[in-house]
Amino acid sequence: MEAQSLRLDEYRIIEEPFYQASGDEIELFEAAYHNRLPLLLKGPTGCGKTRFMEYMAWRLGRPLITVSCHDDLTASDLVGRYLVKGGETVWVDGPLAQAVRAGGICYLDEIVEARKDSMVVIHPLADDRRVLPIDKLATLLLAPPEFSLAVSYNPGYQSVLKDLKQSTRQRFVALEFDYPGAEQEAAIVARESGLELAVAERLVRFAAMTRNLKGAGLEEGASTRLLVHAGKLMNAGVPPLSACRGAIAQALSDDPEMVAAVDELASSLF
Repeated sequence: MEAQSLRLDEYRIIEEPFYQASGDEIELFEAAYHNRLPLLLKGPTGCGKTRFMEYMAWRLGRPLITVSCHDDLTASDLVGRYLVKGGETVWVDGPLAQAVRAGGICYLDEIVEARKDSMVVIHPLADDRRVLPIDKLATLLLAPPEFSLAVSYNPGYQSVLKDLKQSTRQRFVALEFDYPGAEQEAAIVARESGLELAVAERLVRFAAMTRNLKGAGLEEGASTRLLVHAGKLMNAGVPPLSACRGAIAQALSDDPEMVAAVDELASSLF
């Protein structure tokens, strides 16, 4: 167990990540954590869910193990498997088992993208049992009080076929995230990118225009993350229209007509 603890040191967040609260999400997370309740983070892409998890892990002083879920993610990927090393067969914990053993925070990003067998394996951890079955070892890992399970998904983006089932959803305390208000978002973009506040405010107005196109040619509008990307390019000397095209318009769509429409929106501001 000592070697495993040393490996988990790399998951500890030493410096405080910048996070600006927009509501009572910090207090709700802490209350859920201390009551051993799992968390469900809902919100659009790039609105700050991952940064929030990094901030809370730092605030609580726990290692944070993040797993980006996808179609090929199996239960064994999460829990662990036997591997051959040096001619011997050894058991290697997956990220979920590592987090349970260490009393860390396991964050499953975009949980609905995972396979169904991966979803099922978290159920015993997300209710009063707080156990992780490891069938191949014929054992149950009991989660210590410090362990926390958090998952996220984008309800506006997922199809009906990939929505969270009630049997999963009702195990979690849900925190809803959205893009910050215009003034707060501009302050975040300015701080993260190094732009002057006035320029960041124009980027935020541009983002609002693209978000109004959601469902009318765009699946998602420009996220706060994309605004920071564009801001960093602009701060590095890239002309504003080129920065907006590369970091935002081209990132939002491959449709030439839609890219041109977003470019026109940028031209109205820069």
